[in-house]
Amino acid sequence: MKSWLNRWILVAGLLTPLASDAAPEMATATWPQADPAAIARWQAKRFGMFIHFGPVSLTGEEIGWSRGAETPIEIYDNLYKRFNPPNFNAEAWVSIAKMAGMKYIVLTAKHHDGFCLWDTRFSDYNIMKTPFHRDLVAELAVACKKRGMAFGTYYSTCDWWHPDFPLTSPGGSVKREKSDLDAYNRYLLSQVGELITKYGPLLTIWNDVPQRFEGRGAQTIRLVRSLQPGILINDRTGDGGDYDTPEQRIGKYQDNRPWETCMTLCEQWSWKPNDKMKSLEQCLRTLVRCAGGDGNLLFNVGPMPTGEIEPRQVQRLKEIGEWLVKNGESIYGTRGGPWKPNRVMASTRKDRMIYLHILESKADTVELPTIPCKVLTANLLNGDPIQFLQQNGKLSLNLPAAKRQPVETILKLEIDGSAMDLTAQEIPSDVRATASNIYHNQVAEYGPQFAIDGDPDTRWATDAGKSQAWIAVSFNSPRTVRSVAIREAFERVRKFELQYRDGEHWKTIFTGTTLGERFRRRFAPVTAREFRLNILEAVDGPTISEIELSEN
Repeated sequence: MKSWLNRWILVAGLLTPLASDAAPEMATATWPQADPAAIARWQAKRFGMFIHFGPVSLTGEEIGWSRGAETPIEIYDNLYKRFNPPNFNAEAWVSIAKMAGMKYIVLTAKHHDGFCLWDTRFSDYNIMKTPFHRDLVAELAVACKKRGMAFGTYYSTCDWWHPDFPLTSPGGSVKREKSDLDAYNRYLLSQVGELITKYGPLLTIWNDVPQRFEGRGAQTIRLVRSLQPGILINDRTGDGGDYDTPEQRIGKYQDNRPWETCMTLCEQWSWKPNDKMKSLEQCLRTLVRCAGGDGNLLFNVGPMPTGEIEPRQVQRLKEIGEWLVKNGESIYGTRGGPWKPNRVMASTRKDRMIYLHILESKADTVELPTIPCKVLTANLLNGDPIQFLQQNGKLSLNLPAAKRQPVETILKLEIDGSAMDLTAQEIPSDVRATASNIYHNQVAEYGPQFAIDGDPDTRWATDAGKSQAWIAVSFNSPRTVRSVAIREAFERVRKFELQYRDGEHWKTIFTGTTLGERFRRRFAPVTAREFRLNILEAVDGPTISEIELSEN
């Protein structure tokens, strides 16, 4: 208790200069960088559980965002009076995360709706005022420590409930007549400090949606560093942070700055009845591509109003864990590379080992750009040897169909030097994509390459209001194609044609109306280098998750 009190006195001292007349000067100051050893420990974990939970589970709508939208504000703000999850068990949550092979948990202690899942002294809008009347953050923190699970807390930077925050619901789109952002900033810092001092040490403070907070996030970072030097904080403070957080998509290869993809197991962050759940293949390939890109995966579940994680989600997490029991050495403690991920493969590495994850190759020989080290051995992860040849700038590995696994096949290469000293390199692709339009010209997030990357969670998107657009797929050499499979992210297309280029002209293979999520069509074989999906009519900007042109 004395230790907690001393730390809280320190917090109070840090908060004193944050009056409005001091804030501008504080905002321009630098903040202490993260401990490299702490970052390395976090990266080695690679896989964590995100949990979005609160009174909103009673409605089945999205946390925070449904306030003032699907659910009227007056009703939303009083859900806590009925919140009493009878089957909540913190140790059960931790057991499920461990079963899934997850190494850390991040809980939404406070989302944009302002409700606090802990016994906070700074707000009455908290879990102790519910019929449940138990400190959920405290119970989960204890369960994590008991089971050796790292624990972090999500704390929304914005707060559409708090009267001092300048924006309110729906979605932070409404400006309050009166507000006091300096007062709210003091409130935020007080609560963040309280989470660390009462429930720490924490792995991370996970901020989100820093509306109006540019120039103030540095204060948050300095505070958490002073209370716990080894803690990490993400990039949504208003002024950056220790690691990037691509959302609902896999981050690009990046080994010069840490990153973590946050993604939902189903489609909604909080619990939704009959929400669409990702397949095991989607889950595993997401994890592999994150690790291969040198990033972590924070995979989200939304517990039901009972406090339990939905049984079908538990089963999916169990399946992921079973895969990791067999293949975890290629994920945990690794770094991405030395080949950057593409649609058919990814690679991870540690010490003198390289793990090559073959995702989609159907050929008996896998060819890669060679590395400036000698490959000593090549085996399947189970130890079965693989024939290989390293010459003329290429590394060729023999992988007959009989040795391939259903979701992916992992090869383990031992080299005569440190794999960590190798510079990551691109794998030349025999296919590329171009498009007539890209959403806000954000090529890195919504470019046409995402329609041919083999990942249904990424997509090519066009600007809102677009009714016509095209996406073309080009091969290095002529390809004979007999079928096409198209996955539309949102069902907007009303008329289209599939074409191929013949010299200077596009010729139509067939026409159609709607596409949807599972469009597939066979046709007489066409041999060409370039094919095009030409969308002639759409109700809004077309967006395509995947296009697969096949010889079968």
